[in-house]
Amino acid sequence: MKIRIIGGPGSGKTTLARQLSREMGIPHFDLDDIQWDNAGDYGTKRDAGERDRLLAEILKQEDWIIEGVYYAWCGETFAAADRVFLLSVPRRVYRYRLIRRFIRRKLGREPGKRESLGSLRELLRWADKFQRVNLPAIREMLGPVWDKVVEVG
Repeated sequence: MKIRIIGGPGSGKTTLARQLSREMGIPHFDLDDIQWDNAGDYGTKRDAGERDRLLAEILKQEDWIIEGVYYAWCGETFAAADRVFLLSVPRRVYRYRLIRRFIRRKLGREPGKRESLGSLRELLRWADKFQRVNLPAIREMLGPVWDKVVEVG
């Protein structure tokens, strides 16, 4: 089974992916781990060639769950998926989740990236833009595979 989960920051992508991975025994991959070079400074993108090679390796597997906000550079994940989950939650929900996650990471209660208060502000602004701009574009892009889409939210 191949599952693709997409939604904005704080929409519940990782939580759903982890749950499905546990229940179905399918490996889960976070596109952030492919997009960003976590060995370097926070916010450093991985080389596009390396990123595409890593994604191609995942797509060769028999079963996978891929989750992330990205769609422009990983369009083949939607065509290859047996099921696509599109997550959209209200603004108050995703903003609360993003702030809670930031605090939990700062307190050491949740593993994560080296975020700052400034990067949290940027993420909140970007999440709002994602809902207004990217989500409608994603819905349109998914048109050809809409029979595989489960919209949640």
